[in-house]
This record gives sequence, C-alpha cells and structure tokens, in this order.
Amino acid sequence: MFRNRRMSIFAVSLVTIGWLAACSSETQPDVMQGGVAQDVPTHLRGGPQGSVGTVGGDPLEGIGVQLISDLTAIRTTVYTNENGEYEFPVLDEGTYTLRIARPLEFQPYVQESVQIQGGTELPEIALERVSDGEFLPSTPEVVAQLSGVEWLMNLPGTAQEKKLFSNQCTHCHSYQQILRNRFDEESWLLIVRRMQRAGGSPLINWDPSEPPNANDRILASWLARVRGPESEYPAGLITLPWPQGRATRIVITEYEMKRQLLAPHDVHGDSQGNIWYTAHRTPYSGMLDPRTGEVTEYRIPATREEDTEGASPGTHRLWVDQNDIVWFSEQWDHYLTGLDAKTGEIVKRFGFPSHYRLNSSGFSNFAMDDEGYVYETNNNREMIRIDTRTGEVKAYPFPGQIRGVYDNTITRDGRYWVGGQGNYLGIWDTKSEEYWEYQTRSPFISFSRGGFDSQGVAWFGGRGSGILVSLDTNTRRMREYFPPIPYSTFYEALPDKNGDIWVAPIQAGRFLRYIPQTEQWIAYPTPEPYSHNRRAWIDNSTDPVTVWWVDHNGWIVRMQPLD
Repeated sequence: MFRNRRMSIFAVSLVTIGWLAACSSETQPDVMQGGVAQDVPTHLRGGPQGSVGTVGGDPLEGIGVQLISDLTAIRTTVYTNENGEYEFPVLDEGTYTLRIARPLEFQPYVQESVQIQGGTELPEIALERVSDGEFLPSTPEVVAQLSGVEWLMNLPGTAQEKKLFSNQCTHCHSYQQILRNRFDEESWLLIVRRMQRAGGSPLINWDPSEPPNANDRILASWLARVRGPESEYPAGLITLPWPQGRATRIVITEYEMKRQLLAPHDVHGDSQGNIWYTAHRTPYSGMLDPRTGEVTEYRIPATREEDTEGASPGTHRLWVDQNDIVWFSEQWDHYLTGLDAKTGEIVKRFGFPSHYRLNSSGFSNFAMDDEGYVYETNNNREMIRIDTRTGEVKAYPFPGQIRGVYDNTITRDGRYWVGGQGNYLGIWDTKSEEYWEYQTRSPFISFSRGGFDSQGVAWFGGRGSGILVSLDTNTRRMREYFPPIPYSTFYEALPDKNGDIWVAPIQAGRFLRYIPQTEQWIAYPTPEPYSHNRRAWIDNSTDPVTVWWVDHNGWIVRMQPLD
C-alpha cells in the first residue's frame, strides 16, 4: 500500500487558485473503509480494484485508471481517491488493456492482455514523473494531453486577445484543431473571416467581399504571433489542478461509433434504455444499445431520392417523445423528421423551406412539450409552434429586442417558453400571452442551450462567456453564476431531478455540476482532453442520476456519479 502522504501541486497559476479552492472544499462521505467510500451504489462497485502512487511510494489522488475491452472497445474509467485507491464496477469477463488516462505530469502507463473476472485485484501502479521541475516539458506527448483551456493558460497574449478567441472560436470544434496549425497573419485572417461569416459549419453561405472587422484583425494578429510559421510551444507548461475529493467519485464509460467524422451533436434516451444520437455532417444518425455497445445506424432521410438538391446532410437536435417517436431536426435543409424507435421506420417528415436559407443554420434547436408541440424560432422575429400530428405551423412575433434565438426551451406542460439572443432572455407565458425580456449584467453572453428544472427555473449556458444563467418564471428574477475554471465556455445547461445543473465547459476536459442549494461546483475530469458536449441527456430514473452526452469528436459517453 502506498504511504498516505499528499503531493504538492506541481504548478498552479493565479487563474486556477479559485478553481482549486472550490474543488477542495468538496468533502467525501464520512463512512470510509480502506479509503474507499462504502455508500457507493452497488451497481457501481465490486469490480477490478487496485492502487496508484509514485515510484517513491506516495499515493496519488485523481488519477484516471482505464480498462478497455478487447472484445467491444468499450472504455471504462474511474479515478483514485485520496489514498490512491480505485474500484471499477463489475465488468464483463474477458481481456482488457489497462492504462492511465491523461497522465500529464507522469510517464504513460499501459498494460495489455489483462484478464478481468469479477473483483480482480490489479497490481499496484507506480508512476514516474516526466519532470522534477515546477513546469511540464512542452513535448509532443504532453502537449497532446492539454485541454483547450490549458492551451490558453500557456499561450502568451493579452486578456482581450484570449477573450476574443474564446468568444468567437470555441463552439464548432476543439482549440486543438486550430492551434496545431501554423500560418502567417494574412492566412489566419482568411481563415477567421470564413469561419466567422459562413453561416454555420458547412461554411457555404458567405460574402467574401465583406471586409474584415477590427476583431478579425486582432484575432489574426494574435494567432500569427502564437501559432505562426516560426512559433514554438512555451518552454514550460502548467495545467489545471488534478481532481480531488468528490470530483473523483465518478465512473465514465465511452462507446465507439461506427463512423469517423460524424460530428455527433445530441443524445436522448428512449423507454427501452437505448441512446439515440444525431450526426451533424452526415445523413447517418443512430442508436446505441449500452448493454452491448452495439450501434445501429439510420439514414435521415431514408433514401437519396428524398435528399434536398444542393443541401448538406446532417441532423442536429434530438427528442424522444412519450410514444418513443424519435424526432430529428435536419438542420441544413430544414425538416422535422419523426422515426419510430420500435420499428426504425420514419413516420413523419415536415419541411420548412420558406422559413430558412438552405445550408445555413436554420431549423435546429427545437423544444417539445408533453402534448407533442414543437417550438422553434426563425430570423423573421417570430417563434413558431408546430403540431407534430399535422405539421401545422403557428407563428408568434417577438414584441421586444429578440429577433431569433439559438435555442429555446418549454416547460413540460407548455406553459412557459424561454429563449435567448445575445445577452437577452425572453420569456412567454402562453396562458396569459404575456411576454418579458431580461438583459444580463455581463455584456457578452451569446446564450446557447438550456432547460427547465421542476421549480420552473430556466437554466442556460453562455457560449463564449462561460457563464451559467438562471431565469425564475415565478419571481421573474435572472441570476448569473461564474464557473471556477478560467476561459470556460458553455454550450448548454441541463437540470436533473434533484435540481443540480450539469454543464460542460467544452474546452476544459471537465464536466461541471453546479449545486444551487449550496452554491458549489464539482468539476469531474474527462478521460480525454476534450469535453465537447453539445447536448446531454439525463436519465433521472437512476439513483444517482446518469448523464449521457456525445462528444463532438466521436464518442458516446456515460457519466455515473457515485453520489
């Protein structure tokens, strides 16, 4: 057993001190035996177990230990507690690869052909540091493990330059996809203009004659300075602090998909326990059976003859209704499509060609109430309500500043609608037909996606700003909450049955849980440096809840907190 002696942090910048304090304030349950919590749900314990420490014998907390099935390629990751100990749930008997996920300040560790059966006792893992100094070396192996947030922590630049970057270059893909390149300023300016002007990820609808603005030039100048043809990585690297306490109490399972470059976007579960997902840049969406890891694909639309001429393929939003009809938004050619989860047959398809421009981001982030009405907005300053039984559309013009929102959400009973644009949130009381708008104190929010909790409070993530916002339909009060991670940027916020809010800073390699009752944040680590979640689905039937999300880089992920 490794000696119970804590490590000191190898590097902490000023911007991460608040994050560390917030995480270290979380406490583990009181009942402990051998360093392992005894109140862990039985379905999340009883599998392979072991311990991790340094070569000198010190226990290591917050180390991700991963087992990868040779048969299914399913990856299961758990994290060590303060005594360096870990325990997996019971896994299928078979051969696995044992590895350390994101070792960062330690040398990689991989052991193949490990036989697993029940509660197999695994050998102690001793990790060797990559450096004895305060900073990590900027080797390709270490750089590849950095999250987008850690990239910005390490790159030089002014607050304005980094803020512009996180505001405008954050939600379509990872920072790594940008920063692994090297171009001169003129080339970066061409890229920035195309990315900012071309109407969504197809990058088709844009006017190349439109001149660059001041922000475009600031971004291009900074990118050329830090990622120009002759630029080098910083000599020494710092990272976010390792997870501690409650942040280590998580089981993460990752499932492979059948295709690469799908750009998966949303997930939603059906009544049979299957997880459906959308694919942003291909007609092939699908369904995961978590019991086997098998993925079944469905073409949307069903045949090539139904494809809109000249339209990019792809699905965006996803919703499974009470009858197990899986509703997809075909974003680029603007259809609402319903597929029967039991038969796999498409049963409904409604088009809205007059409301949106082909190949521009259009009919996408719809919401649905329990009566089967779908809500969406367009650029004509109106919210539209669609009857999924008939396809009938009714329009409600916005009476205030808002002209069209990226996302909108509706209470299950269809009483309250909320959506945001810029730093405004609009709310409709559909019973009284009253409408209000509220402006945030923060000047740049860019509201993304959200959801209602059981108390009638709407929660939204601020894209670019990384701010969590709530709007109470009862008190009409708006509040803003700031996460404990620098350079955060959110895509969504989703409440669970207990009122906790799940939100992923999509460039941080973390998944956050905000507990409003105690105003605490828990920052769960992810096994990979990305955490590019667009829309999670929370299974409230489990205890604790289960959080599903699909990473834009190509994994379906299940998160099971231990408390």
